[in-house]
Amino acid sequence: QVQLVESGGGLVQAGGSLKLSCVASARTVSTYHMGWFRQAPGKEREFVAGISGSGTRTSYTDSVKGRFTISRDNAKNTVYLQMNSLKPEDTAVYYCAAHKVLQYLAIATMPRDYDYWGQGTQVTVSS
Repeated sequence: QVQLVESGGGLVQAGGSLKLSCVASARTVSTYHMGWFRQAPGKEREFVAGISGSGTRTSYTDSVKGRFTISRDNAKNTVYLQMNSLKPEDTAVYYCAAHKVLQYLAIATMPRDYDYWGQGTQVTVSS
C-alpha cells in the first residue's frame, strides 16, 4: 500500500506560479511511475504530466507543455509539479498518482492505469 499526500495548492492570479508536492510513503518509490492529474468541476479527470521511476523520462499533456515541469527526488520520496504562466483554465483539483510498472514501459496517461492516489489539492487561478 502506498500513501500519497499532496500539498502546495492555492489561489493565484493568471500568469502566476505554484509548485505542487507529493510525498509518497513507499520506500521503493523509484519503482513507480508517477503522474499528476487534474479534475475540474463537471469534467473528467485528465492527465497533466508523468515521470518515470528514475526521472529520466517525462510526459505532458499538450495544454501544459512549456509551462509545467514535473520532477522527482527519490531520496525524499517526493514528486513535484512546477506550474508557471498559470491560466484560469488550469483551475482544478490536482491529484498525484502512482503506477507500479516495469520501468522500461511508457508512462501511462489513463487514470485507470494508476494504482494509488492522493487526496488532491485545489488550484484556483483567477483572471
